[in-house]
Amino acid sequence: MNIQNIQTALEQLPIPQSTRTLGGEKAIVLLEERSDGLYIKLQFGFPVNHIRQALAEQIQTALNPLTNGAPLHIDIGLSVATHKVQPGVNTIKGVKNIIAIASGKGGVGKSTTTANLAVAMANMGARVGVLDADLYGPSQPTMLGVAQSKPEQKDKKLIPIVAEGGIQVMSIGFLVDTEQAVVWRGPMLSQALQQLLFQSQWDDVDYLFIDLPPGTGDIQLTLSQKVPVTGSVVVTTPQDIALIDARKAVDMFQKVNIPIFGVLENMSVHICSQCGHAEAIFGSDGGKNLAEKLGVPLLGQLPLSLPVREAMDSGSAVQMQAAQPAVAEIYTQAAWQIAQAIADKGRDFSGRFPKIVVE
Repeated sequence: MNIQNIQTALEQLPIPQSTRTLGGEKAIVLLEERSDGLYIKLQFGFPVNHIRQALAEQIQTALNPLTNGAPLHIDIGLSVATHKVQPGVNTIKGVKNIIAIASGKGGVGKSTTTANLAVAMANMGARVGVLDADLYGPSQPTMLGVAQSKPEQKDKKLIPIVAEGGIQVMSIGFLVDTEQAVVWRGPMLSQALQQLLFQSQWDDVDYLFIDLPPGTGDIQLTLSQKVPVTGSVVVTTPQDIALIDARKAVDMFQKVNIPIFGVLENMSVHICSQCGHAEAIFGSDGGKNLAEKLGVPLLGQLPLSLPVREAMDSGSAVQMQAAQPAVAEIYTQAAWQIAQAIADKGRDFSGRFPKIVVE
């Protein structure tokens, strides 16, 4: 068995559902022949559970001619790094990367998108958190099935609630009566957002999704100035009025140097549950055209779906994705593109340097 030939063959192998190779990702961390077979350890900077089986089969097929039928022991691991954020903002202990989910206007399914991207990323093998920054209308506790929970406090830190799938959740909805209006001015909103984020004891989160309120106001400004954001996703529907407002969200992120990972088009088509007829009731390809104009990826086009709406109301996003593989696949592919885009960013090393205090 020639280890060098095996190494070369492995490095040239493409990673399923991507344009990457194992060699290009420096994923091979162990290749060793032992008495009971060949041991291969791979480690990726992005979650790969959804392609794990396809990758293992690909390795088996490629190496069979080179190993004389020796058993393969394949270990596939994950090590997500902390990547660069906007200048002058420090990263948060326990959180590696933050993804802001935004829209210029309400009612486009931004909160639904946030919850389902989080579920998809967790299913792919990452450690995931969700921060509900829509302080006027917090909905993540309901959507993720933890509306009746209350966070504990430890060492002056709030312990995020853990939803199904291991998703860590923090929301103002845990701390106030959600049936009462939140009548706060901008500074109070900004302070509340910072407390929810910085005073929560996040537990080694690879990707924290922040569900932003609509618009480009105080919360968004605080996010851009005080919160270390790795990148953003803009959610829109195909109709013109939603696209106009989505462009404002895009413009906001560009002005504050937060990269846009892509556009996700929601409610792109309605499929009749009785006859299966598909109709683009909000217009067609608006999100696609916006993504092309901006030069960013179109992360997906999601149908207007009754099972998704029911799952969000009942807090059963995990079960919905298990029962609706076609819908789950769209969210998975969107999360996959986001994870790869983050992996391509430069790493953040600020945490390795001591803070210098001049007295």
